[in-house]
Amino acid sequence: AIAPSLVFLAMAFIAATAFLGLAAVRLSLAAVAQSSRQAMKRAPLADSELPVVTILAPLFREASALPGLVRAIERLNYPRSKIDFKILLEESDRPTLSEALRLGLKNSSDIVIVPPSHPQTKPKACNYGLHCARGDLIVIYDAEDEPEKDQLRIAAEAFAAADENLACVQAKLNFYNPDENWLTRLFTLEYCLWFDHFLPALDRRGAPVPLGGTSNIFRTDALIEVGGWDPFNVTEDADLGLRLARRGYRTAVIDSTTFEEANCAFGNWMRQRTRWMKGFLQTWLVHRRDMKFSGWRGALSVDLFIGGTAFAALANPILWLLAFLTAATDFAPQAGLPTWGEGALAAALAAGNIAFLALAAGAPLQRGLARLCPAALLVPFYWLMMSAAAWRALYQLATRPSYWEKTDHGLSVEAKARRAAALQSLGLE
Repeated sequence: AIAPSLVFLAMAFIAATAFLGLAAVRLSLAAVAQSSRQAMKRAPLADSELPVVTILAPLFREASALPGLVRAIERLNYPRSKIDFKILLEESDRPTLSEALRLGLKNSSDIVIVPPSHPQTKPKACNYGLHCARGDLIVIYDAEDEPEKDQLRIAAEAFAAADENLACVQAKLNFYNPDENWLTRLFTLEYCLWFDHFLPALDRRGAPVPLGGTSNIFRTDALIEVGGWDPFNVTEDADLGLRLARRGYRTAVIDSTTFEEANCAFGNWMRQRTRWMKGFLQTWLVHRRDMKFSGWRGALSVDLFIGGTAFAALANPILWLLAFLTAATDFAPQAGLPTWGEGALAAALAAGNIAFLALAAGAPLQRGLARLCPAALLVPFYWLMMSAAAWRALYQLATRPSYWEKTDHGLSVEAKARRAAALQSLGLE
């Protein structure tokens, strides 16, 4: 029989390695982001020189958010004649179709009805829309997105200044309702870290960039070459970023932000985060089947960033449980655990949480959001929430791998106010 002390030590070692490994990677990426900031090169283009951009907006049960998206598209500083706006709707989604018709979108955009098929996912709808696209560039916008007005122009000029290896530029994402409650504050800290620090650092190190779910601007020919999106992956964006890198393409992060609605309801957040964690596990499994995607840059993105995020979330509650058992019970002496093992476990848990707390506290300063820094004290609790989502994701990966848990939008006070303002600007209220 295996000694209980060996089992305990093995569990503690694996959990601590995953947790501390992710903390170390994130600290190093944050350091890179701070030490090597530089603006991406752009080649100024006259309106007549700008390429046609296809906007794909995959929507499902998003009638309430649609007016805001329409107003955001109208505000873009880009020639109307060079915008190919396509709203992708599921055939069963009659309410959103009715709202699109009420807004008069049949005259200013293409309403593309996606026929029913399995799986019913956002990437499947995007692939359907890809066949209808007429732009040299393609961008994905979600229902609640509010891109900065120069975003498409910045992207087009970045492509014009780059070589053909640049296949995609990723705009930064952040939230327009960071102060709504404790959850939106923590969510904003996380996005500040991810999009203002981690992704730019991966870009600067030449590592594959796992894309965010929206505001990715692609060269259409490169997107078609890699086969579009994986309709069965529920974080199709992260997967696509890695597939582009496998083909020798590069992704860059541009200095433009799209503002979204931060989840302000716990259940809604949990569904969304479960899908993200499941997608990270899917993406890690898919890209680790082929070990040719190696080297430190590939390992940084695949193993330490995508896989590591999910594995650290899975390991976190194990660390807390083992720490509780050693501190509050006689488990450790009865199992024959050496004294140094108890101290090492406590040190790993403390070091990891301090690292994550420090990263979160510094993340919003670049955006002038210092008022959110105190929320970083709740990061250990936030990580336990992510752990619950990760274990839900692991169960779903085994039972419903392509199931897309819907995230509801328009729940926040700010989102409702913006919908009313959008309807008023469109002359409908």
